[in-house]
Amino acid sequence: MGRVIAITGKGGTGKTALSAMLIRHLVKAGGGERVLAIDADPDANLADSLGVEEVMTVGDMREFLQDSRLTLPPDTDKRALLEAKIFEVLQEEDGYDLLVMGKPEGAGCYCYVNNLLKGIMERTVDQYDLIIMDTPAGLEHFSRGVMPDLDTLIVVTDASRRGLTTGERIQELAKTLNVKYKHLFLVANKVTEINRDKIMENAKSLGLQVIGTIPYDESLAKLDLTGEPLIDLPDDSLAVVEVRERIIKEMGL
Repeated sequence: MGRVIAITGKGGTGKTALSAMLIRHLVKAGGGERVLAIDADPDANLADSLGVEEVMTVGDMREFLQDSRLTLPPDTDKRALLEAKIFEVLQEEDGYDLLVMGKPEGAGCYCYVNNLLKGIMERTVDQYDLIIMDTPAGLEHFSRGVMPDLDTLIVVTDASRRGLTTGERIQELAKTLNVKYKHLFLVANKVTEINRDKIMENAKSLGLQVIGTIPYDESLAKLDLTGEPLIDLPDDSLAVVEVRERIIKEMGL
């Protein structure tokens, strides 16, 4: 199995933007790696950020399988049917494949969707060199055993002391849940020249390794405002430069 990089943090900190910019870099660099992008957040914003307009989700598969239980003949090979649907959910894009969790339309919890996602990943992750996962806030997916062992866990935070403390709590929670990873890094988002040094000082006091301080970026903010894909960010975007020149290098990608 290839390297698995999971990106987590509080809602609104920029997890999806960082995920999209990492994938953007990998696509443009064209290193020949087989890349799988996973949007494990039920809100499913990563596809939009990558400019993918129509996707079939794991939630859609759940609805199909739920409905088919009532209509399929009893002797139907349900495992073969599931295998066939997996390839429908895995979407081939230019330079990477995309897997989106999505929301189940019917009532009930996400347990069934989580189990489907886990099954899909068990069948597919060995085919990729690099897996980048945009996860929901918190570590519920990890505690449920949905995700494989990680190479890298990246916590995205804002520039506040409270945001950095969230990174510390996620680190402690990961240990409590026995989440297996080789590296835990922190990326601060929407950073200014005024607060950058303080961020680094606070992170050091909390024992967190900062591998990137993404500055506030007008070009990124404009794309967010208009709903245009972040994969269209210019090469000289402040955020893109920080991802390319520092974060990618720190991660060894």
